[in-house]
Amino acid sequence: MKILLYSMNFAPELAGIGKYSGEMADWLQARGHDVRVIAAPPFFPHWAVFEGHSAWAYRKTTGRNGLTVWRAPTWVPSQPRALARVAHLCSFMLSSMPLLLAQARWKPDLVFVVEPPLFCAPAVLCFAKLLGIRSWLHIQDFEVDAAFGLGLVRGAGVRRVALSLERWLLARFDRVSTISAAMVDKARSKGIGEGRLVLFPNWVDVSAIRPAPRAADGYRAELGIAPDAVVVLYAGSLGAKQGIELLAEAAGLLADRRNIHFVICGNGPSRAPLMSACAGLDRVHFLDLQPAERLNELLGMADIHVLPQRADAADLVMPSKLAGMFASGKAVIATAHPGTELARVVADRGFVVPPSDAAVLADAIAQLACSPGLRQALGAAGRAFALAELDQDAILSRLEQELLRCVADRGTATPTPLRESQP
Repeated sequence: MKILLYSMNFAPELAGIGKYSGEMADWLQARGHDVRVIAAPPFFPHWAVFEGHSAWAYRKTTGRNGLTVWRAPTWVPSQPRALARVAHLCSFMLSSMPLLLAQARWKPDLVFVVEPPLFCAPAVLCFAKLLGIRSWLHIQDFEVDAAFGLGLVRGAGVRRVALSLERWLLARFDRVSTISAAMVDKARSKGIGEGRLVLFPNWVDVSAIRPAPRAADGYRAELGIAPDAVVVLYAGSLGAKQGIELLAEAAGLLADRRNIHFVICGNGPSRAPLMSACAGLDRVHFLDLQPAERLNELLGMADIHVLPQRADAADLVMPSKLAGMFASGKAVIATAHPGTELARVVADRGFVVPPSDAAVLADAIAQLACSPGLRQALGAAGRAFALAELDQDAILSRLEQELLRCVADRGTATPTPLRESQP
C-alpha cells in the first residue's frame, strides 16, 4: 500500500501522539508499505521547536528505512492557551495544505489523518474525493468535547455549531478509529456506523519496557534517593488535561513521610506552576523528559506510578502513558470516577481514587508505600495485562489488516474490533 500519514505531531517527539505516529509509520514502512508523512516541526511537550528544526521553513527528510517526512511551517506558542492553541492549529492546517496537494501526483491508496487537529479533516476529505482514494481519521483526543469540557472554549451556541460540524466531518470518512472502548462508544454516539468504526489502541513495546532490576537503576543515585526509599513517579507531559497540581498537594500532605520521594518527569505548560507549588518540599524531584533509550530505566525507578487525570477529561482521552506503566511491572494509582474506562482498566492492577481529592491520593500512596507485597502483586498484574493486550506488533498487525481491508472494499465490511479490553 501507499499510505499518506497526515499527523501534526510526529517523531522525534517522545511523548503523546508524535511517539505513536512515528512508531506506526516506521512499523508500516518496515513491513514493505510505502509511507509518506506530513507533519509539523517537532515541538511537544516543551512547546518549543526542537533544535535542528525550523518553525518557519518547509523541510523534507528521508530516514534510513526510506520513510519520507515533509515538515510544514507551524507557529508554536510558548503558552498554549485557548486562542493561541487555535492559531497554532490553524497555522499548521494552512501551511500543510500545499504539501497535501503535492501528493496528488503520487496518488496514495489511503490518507490517514490523526486528530488533533480536526481542522485538517476538510482538506483530507477533499483530497481523497478528488483522487478517488480512501480516507481514515484516527482520533487520539476528542478535541471538540475536551475543549469545552476543560473550559478552553465556552458558549452553548458555539458548542452546538462545533459538534454539528464535527459530526458532519466524521460521517464522511471511510474509516474512523480511536484508542479505547469508551472513545469508540463516543464516536458511535456521533453517528459513526459499525462498518466504519475501528478500535485502534495505543501500544507498548513489551520487550523494551520490562521490569527492571533495582541494581540497574541509576536515577536514584543521580537524584540522591536512597535505595530503600519508596519512589512515586509521574512521567509524561505536564498539560491541562493531567490535573497535575494534585501531585503537589499530595506531596505536601506526605511531607513527614521521610521514606517517600516524588519524581516528576516531563515538560509542558503546567511545569512552572507545579515547581512553584512544590517549593520547599525537599523530597520532590523534577526531571526533563528523558531520552527514549533511558525510558525503561526511568519507569523501573518507580515503586508506584501515579496517573492524575481531570474528571472533565474522563473518557474523552485515554492516557497513552498507562501502557508503559503497566509494562514496567509496577503498581499504578490513577484518578478517575467509577464507571469510566480508565477506572475499569486500572481497577485490578492498581488503585483508583477520585479526581481532585489530594487527601485520598495521599492515603493511597501511603498504603502502597507500606505494602511491598501488594505493590508487587499489582505490578505483576499490570505486566501480564500489557503482555496479553498491549503488545506493539499484535496491535499494529491488526491495524495493517484493517488498512488493507479499507483499501480493498467500499466500506461495506464491518471492521474487526481490536479487542475491547484494551485501554
